[in-house]
Order: sequence, then C-alpha cells, then structure tokens
Amino acid sequence: LYNMHQADETTSLASSSSSSSSKGSLPYESDSSLESRSNSLDGDAASQQTASTAGRWGLPKLPSHSSTNNKRHPGNAFDDGNAFVRLYIMLSHAPTRRALMLGCGLMAVQQFSGINTVMYYAASIYEMCGFEEVTAVWLSGFTALAQVAGIIISIFLVDRAGRRTLVLYSLGFVTLSLAGLAASFYLSRVTSGHVELAVDGCQIQPATIWDGVTAYCYDCASIPGCGYCSGACIAGNVTGPFDTPEAQEFCGGNSDDWQYSTCSGGNGDSSAKNPFGLLSVVFMVLYLLAFGIGMGGMPWTINSEIYPMQFRSMAVSLSTATNWIGNLVVSATFLSISSPKALTAYGAFGLYGSVALAGFVWLFWQLPETKGLSLEEIEALFQRPGDATLLDGEDYDDDGDEENEL
Repeated sequence: LYNMHQADETTSLASSSSSSSSKGSLPYESDSSLESRSNSLDGDAASQQTASTAGRWGLPKLPSHSSTNNKRHPGNAFDDGNAFVRLYIMLSHAPTRRALMLGCGLMAVQQFSGINTVMYYAASIYEMCGFEEVTAVWLSGFTALAQVAGIIISIFLVDRAGRRTLVLYSLGFVTLSLAGLAASFYLSRVTSGHVELAVDGCQIQPATIWDGVTAYCYDCASIPGCGYCSGACIAGNVTGPFDTPEAQEFCGGNSDDWQYSTCSGGNGDSSAKNPFGLLSVVFMVLYLLAFGIGMGGMPWTINSEIYPMQFRSMAVSLSTATNWIGNLVVSATFLSISSPKALTAYGAFGLYGSVALAGFVWLFWQLPETKGLSLEEIEALFQRPGDATLLDGEDYDDDGDEENEL
C-alpha cells in the first residue's frame, strides 16, 4: 500500500511538472506536430482534431479528409457556378426544360389573355361602353370583387377538381367572356346612333381594321374636339357644340342632346341607355369570375410543383419574370391597340380572346394533372424515353468534368 501511494505521488508530480513546462512553451504548434497528431487519428476524427488545434493557435485550417476525397457532383456544380452556368445546366436537362416551357407558357397565357388590362382600365372600359365617368368608377370597383369570389372558389376546388381541370374550364369561360365583351362593344357602336352630317374635321379619322369614316355616334365621340347631336358630328367641347350653322340646325342651341367623348344613348337618344353597355358589364363580371377560379391562382400553384429541387429557385424566377414582362407589355399597349386608329376596343378584346383560345388548345395537350402526386411523381411526368436521369447524386470527377452526360 505504501509503495502504491508513493507511485501515485510520483505520477502527480510528473503531471504537474509537464503542465508547468507547457505553460512556458511557444503559443503554437509546428507543422510536424500537426501532421503527427493528424496521423495518429483515423478519418474524420483526425481532420476535426487538426482543425481544432489550428483554430486554437491561430493557424490556417487544413482541408478535411472528407472535403478532399469527395467528388463533385452536378448539384454542387449548379450551386457553385455563376448564373449563366446554372442556366445552361438547367436548360440542358430535358425534363426541366419541358417543365420550364410549360410554367412560362402558363404565365404568358395568364397575362396575354388581358386580365390586367381589365383590372387597370376597368373604368376606362366602362366609359367606352357609354357609362358616365362616376358610374364607370363605381362599376369598376364592384366588378373587381368577382375575381375575389373566383379565387375563393378555387381554394375549395383545387384539391377536389384538380389543377388541370380548373385551368381548362377557366380558360374556356374566359374565351367566351372575351368574345362576349368584343361583341358588346361592337353592338354598342352600331346601335349608338347614325351620323347624317359630319363637318369641321369630324368626317374621318385614321384607322387600321375599319375605314375610319364617321358613321355612328361611337365613331364621332372618339375623335378629339368632336361631339354628337341629333345625327350630326360637329365641333365642340365638353360643355356643348360651338356656335356654328350646323349646330344651330341640328342642335337648335340645346346642349341637352350633346354627347361628347362617350355615347351613352341608344339610337342617338341621349336619354336612353344603350342596352349593350349593360351587357358588357355582365361579360366583364363573368370574365373576372372565370379567371379567378382557374387562371388567377393555378399558374402560380403549378409553377411551385413542377420543377426539381435543384432548379426550382431559378425556374420559378424565370416564370415570374415572364409574368411581369407580360404584365408590362399588355398594360402598356392596351390604350394604344384599343384606339380607333389601331384595333378598336372590340378588336382588342377579340385579340385577347384569341390568345385565351390558343392557350386552351395548347394546355389541353401539354398540361398534366398534378393533383395528389408527390414531387417525385410530378417530375416523372416530364420524363421521356431516352432522357438522362435527374442529376442529383451523379458523380463528377475531380477535375469537375461530368462522368455522365446530361
């Protein structure tokens, strides 16, 4: 027992001496010491110990065993490359390319079917139909609620009816509603009152799809500085016709029949409302309701589902950019293409209806149903025989070259 006690004391003294001597040593370890320490351990434990020692004494960290021996794979190449490299890798993967075409196409159809022209210019559209300015503003506010109602309906139907079903039914009714809007504008024009006399520069205007000759009150009111009164299109302003012989003959000095900028009357009678102006309100509400049920939210839902995880952020960014570019183009050109010198109002809505119809036909053949499918099953919908498998997990060699083609 005495000898064991003496041995413990000797060990304690040796440990104390070693501790005190280490406190006076230099505050770093040599490279050989780090190497011997690393070699004394196995695998990841060695790299962790070396990194810990280097960090403790302010030395640069050595690369870990796992980071130097692991091969790069396409997922890492996609994450580490610049934007053009990432875009090239994504577009080189055929299933993702097909999904991207579908996602961007959905966004383009959504915008070029005219939704934001209706939302932004609803008041102007109602004025084109013959409503007074104040009435047009109130109508635009109430009809916008139709799209809200459509979105609420879609929330309850998206997982019951399915994405594809909602999109196709929505586009079908959007096409019919736009056709009805175009027809109501045309009928509002031809029933707005015939022009028997046009003078003082009110006889004709530049036009593309019609002859430009002032034949109806609708045509007359679209010419700046001209107004309609009892079958005559003559010069005037918002307060009434100018004092001319024609104004005296047709208006008789009475400005109550004067229609300037809009033609609210039917068959030239300013006191009678044009029934086709009311019809345009009905088709506007149907359009917004039908759009909200499917095309309002489904393009965003589908775009969030169809891309592989590696490419999802960039693909969704591209589809969103397509949406906003379409928004810019359509909203910036509506007033120009709906003017009499271009397509007229009914021509513009006919154009949007044609886009919606073309989108319906294309999506009928290209849009798969994703209801109830997992992300892996949705990705498989865009696979074709002969396509390369998804890039995740395939190895690159140490030089960064692919071992398997995309």
